[in-house]
Amino acid sequence: MWRKIEKKVNQGKRLNLKESLFLLKDFNLLNLGRLANQVREKKNSQLVFYSKNLNINHTNICINACKFCAFSKRENESGAYVLSLEKIIKKVKKIKPQEVHIVGGINPKLPFSYFENMLKEIKKVNSKIFIQAFTAVEIDYFSQKSKKSLSYILECLKEAGLDSIPGGGAEIFSPRIRKLLCPDKINAKRWLKIMQTAHNLGINSNAAMLYGHIETKEEIAEHLLKLRELQDKTYGFKAFVPLAFHSKNTLISKNGDSTSGIDDLRILAASRLILDNFPHIKALWMYLGLKLTQVALYFGADDIGGTLEEEEIVHSAGAPTPPSISSGELERIIKESGRIPKLINSNYQ
Repeated sequence: MWRKIEKKVNQGKRLNLKESLFLLKDFNLLNLGRLANQVREKKNSQLVFYSKNLNINHTNICINACKFCAFSKRENESGAYVLSLEKIIKKVKKIKPQEVHIVGGINPKLPFSYFENMLKEIKKVNSKIFIQAFTAVEIDYFSQKSKKSLSYILECLKEAGLDSIPGGGAEIFSPRIRKLLCPDKINAKRWLKIMQTAHNLGINSNAAMLYGHIETKEEIAEHLLKLRELQDKTYGFKAFVPLAFHSKNTLISKNGDSTSGIDDLRILAASRLILDNFPHIKALWMYLGLKLTQVALYFGADDIGGTLEEEEIVHSAGAPTPPSISSGELERIIKESGRIPKLINSNYQ
């Protein structure tokens, strides 16, 4: 099977479900990495992308009860919070980021105007700040609560300053997984519809996948192929972002790390080969650690994320990495890997 896969990859032909499963289950890791690196260099040469960004997690109050989440709180629970717009703008002025990432809980007390005004006020600080904000789950809630169409909500956000959408909320598309781990969250069909609507309006996005909990390899492969199918229609996904599950403080019991370095490299490399229509594969240093991130640059990844000032979500689940990193340090680990650092925003500009 591996010779057939290698031949197809060299010919630029698409891998099917059976071949995708073979990559995820049985394919020799070094051969897999070699092929993924070959595709990665063909698409992006020696470049490795990173960004200077500020993370804003505006509220941790959330009505969803996702078992893999260590960040969310109920309204009256100790540690629950909502950031005022004044506090958010103060953070932006202090950090002076090139890019702002905004993700938070589904908080029923916050009106849609809070989010519109947040974007507008950030752009007032500096109109050149690139804003990647609100997962498909949040956008769906804005639509449901305001009783407005997805197109209307997205157009309002775009007018207010939204530049792109993160890939969160996808988790694993499998109905089995969503029923067990996040029954209150939108289903795969709705997530894909929101992304397609955004892409059709000229709003690019990322696509993510949370792995290392209770999913099967078959469910991973099916997730990737659904993303590839939508990308064929819109070409609006800029990067695929596999997220290694961290279990601390969640309702999913795991002993130690939920994924091994081998798992992480296999997912990255297989994704690079399966998602032939995705321009970029992102290996987030915050999830993988700096040393494994360097290795990932030879297993299909061409982006390592950003400086991520004040990130809270993955650190609530026990990520051992620092809460932020300097752009100089990111450049150092890229150069040590023999690659060329390239500063960009989430649209790779």
